[in-house]
Amino acid sequence: MTCVFVQIRCKPGTTYQVANAIALREIHSELYSTSGNYDLLLKLYPPENADIGKYINENLLDIDGIERTLTTLTFKAF
Repeated sequence: MTCVFVQIRCKPGTTYQVANAIALREIHSELYSTSGNYDLLLKLYPPENADIGKYINENLLDIDGIERTLTTLTFKAF
């Protein structure tokens, strides 16, 4: 299983609504509120052989209040 991290910047005042919408979709392994340039950090394990970009577009980016994301793919655990 490939672990993917998605940092999410929300429109001002929408962070809790975005986090609730993500939680209801049950696509995440872990979801954190963060400080810095992004408001949320999402850890997920997409289905085997899934197109990561398409999976994120179809399951995450249609949530109202998401302004920007930064996706980090992982390759090997140490």
